[in-house]
Amino acid sequence: MKSSTPFLLLLLVPVRTAAPAAGEEGQMVEITAASDNTFHVAHEKSPLIRTRPGELLRLRVTSQRGTEAARDGAVHSLVIRSLRLEGWDIRLYEGTHVYEVKAPATPGEYLVECTVKCGRGHDDMRLKMLVEK
Repeated sequence: MKSSTPFLLLLLVPVRTAAPAAGEEGQMVEITAASDNTFHVAHEKSPLIRTRPGELLRLRVTSQRGTEAARDGAVHSLVIRSLRLEGWDIRLYEGTHVYEVKAPATPGEYLVECTVKCGRGHDDMRLKMLVEK
């Protein structure tokens, strides 16, 4: 008697990802979104990100809860209002996380701000991004 039970054949194929193109390794930027509702950027006296147009940025953000947080648990955010659709609307949760975004294509100064009501000082929780050729 023959078995009519179907069987599943699973074929595993290794997947390779392309290596980043030359100049696409990106820049790692260390940011602290502190519990006193301020931003700090490693190796900078003031909260400033220096980058080139279109550069890949790896933001390693350590977020500390202030006196308030959003309903979804976000304690801060990194937002460039005019570039939200390009990925610059990042909700930050407690702990350290890495986010990848592209720097704006147009040189200039950009305001990066927290849009999560995080407590006293929230309205001044900003950093500047300087995009230079």
